Amino acid sequence: MATTVRLGSFTPSVLLRVARHLDPALDVTETLVPSSPAQFQALYAGAYDAVLTSPDNVLGQPRRVEMLAAIDRGMGLALYGRGELRGARVGVDVPTSGFAFAMYALAESLGVSRDEFELITLGSTPKRLQALLAGDCDYTMLNAGNELHAEAAGFTAVARVSEVCNPYLGTVLAALDPAPVAAFTDRMVETAGAIVDGKHDELVIASAMEALRLERPLAERYLRRLKDPEEGLVPDGVIHATALATVAGLRRRFA
Repeated sequence: MATTVRLGSFTPSVLLRVARHLDPALDVTETLVPSSPAQFQALYAGAYDAVLTSPDNVLGQPRRVEMLAAIDRGMGLALYGRGELRGARVGVDVPTSGFAFAMYALAESLGVSRDEFELITLGSTPKRLQALLAGDCDYTMLNAGNELHAEAAGFTAVARVSEVCNPYLGTVLAALDPAPVAAFTDRMVETAGAIVDGKHDELVIASAMEALRLERPLAERYLRRLKDPEEGLVPDGVIHATALATVAGLRRRFA
């Protein structure tokens, strides 16, 4: 029996592509969202059955949204850019989103407060990557393969979430109603565990090359990041209280 799911995500999910390859019964339509507010507007409107999103987005919702599984610990989430951060133009999804809150903490770790740079609202991570490459912002938060493109273009990470905000929860699978997506949730968690165990390396590399437009050396780095215990996939899908507390603490501190 096929499992049909409409999924809203920010960056094309390699985990999803591997899960679909392993289980052809998964009928999942992935739609890339332009921003966090747009993602949840579409979820509430019934356009999605589930979303891959920051847990902070769930914590900040006025309606009840359930976090079904932990997906990753940030996937290399870091502040990328060039030049002086103080006075720079810093691209964010929206100023009151989870990645923005983490960015404020990273900036403070570098001795720069949030009122010492200009915030530019740019939307999803792929959009911010393109803005950084085009020179439309000086710094932004990147992860999930987007940061590999930035590094290939000569940008560097000036501060990493895994070093400043550890333990961290980067992505969760969430839904208004968990029942219709229960089988899908199980497949995603099982696939994450198998990837961390090294069972599908070539499939992951091929999926990353196709979905994220990465050359093989970068796709191999992406695979290593998926397996990283500090930044990669959560193989059992458990949402640990300490990691969620980090996200909630950033919201309390900067919201």
